[in-house]
Amino acid sequence: MSRGVTVGMGEVVRGGSRELVDAPFGHALVTLAKDRGDIVGLSADLAKYTDILPFKEACPDRFFNVGMAEQNLVAVSAGLAKSGFVAYCTTYGVFASRRAYDFIAIACAHSRAEVKIFAGLPGLTTGYGGTHQAIEDLALMRMVPDLVVIDPCDATELEQVTHAVVAHRGPAYVRLLRGAVPRVLDPRAHRFEIGRSYVLREGEDIGLVSTGFMTERALDAAEKLAAQGISAGVLHVPTIKPFDAAGVAAFAQRVGRLISIENHVVTGGLGSLVAETLFDAGIVRRLRRVGIPDRFVECGSLPFLQEQCGMTVPQIVALANDKTQWRTP
Repeated sequence: MSRGVTVGMGEVVRGGSRELVDAPFGHALVTLAKDRGDIVGLSADLAKYTDILPFKEACPDRFFNVGMAEQNLVAVSAGLAKSGFVAYCTTYGVFASRRAYDFIAIACAHSRAEVKIFAGLPGLTTGYGGTHQAIEDLALMRMVPDLVVIDPCDATELEQVTHAVVAHRGPAYVRLLRGAVPRVLDPRAHRFEIGRSYVLREGEDIGLVSTGFMTERALDAAEKLAAQGISAGVLHVPTIKPFDAAGVAAFAQRVGRLISIENHVVTGGLGSLVAETLFDAGIVRRLRRVGIPDRFVECGSLPFLQEQCGMTVPQIVALANDKTQWRTP
């Protein structure tokens, strides 16, 4: 795999031929704000790098930069929500989840405040190392009561999520894909709903359960497995909380074994949720988890780092074919 270059501010690294969409979140928010005068936007000195800049330019009187103060960002957003506004605020995921966690839990979730947090640099979408890689945010955020947690797949879903969270009463935490984002899902056919999973491909031999931009890789891996005579299904689970346990259980019953695939540490995120679902439903299936290992990831180019963590399409295909991984103990 090509080592590539380090992408500094969270553009999605890919090598395929799918359509790219520039700043889907920012442009969707501008469209939404045209019909909703109660929407305000905020950022912690990162408007350019969290794609809320189109909103700032279109609605300058409704945009607030609080500076490099993430706790204040969430507190001000909650205050605006209590004043009747719907606050869309952006920062990097590490700053939201590590620095402002208590403010999200109490000022937002405890009060069911209308605060929608779009968090950039999720997982390995930056090569800047452990200080900037939000590798554990899904695990942290799913533990907060009354907080919706979403990991969109692509430009289509991010556009739809931007609209969907405004209809939800209460706070939401959304992982933000920014820059030139691929369009994987057909906007004419896909309809995002909070709490719903999506069977994107049926299969019998193995089921790939994925979230976030790793769903694109799950689809590509399923294609390669099909060429090898292996029937692979793909279940996309964009909503981490509320989690569609029923959908995952039904999918698991139709396949012989499972691989969870996520841009997150393998502990506490999608893989853990799938394991919990299987246990609670009494479903016995072998499960392997693809994701970031339990360690801080060093600085480097994204293709190199993702290969080190076993997150590439060839590595997913190899895992599905590795008979030593699927032996019954």
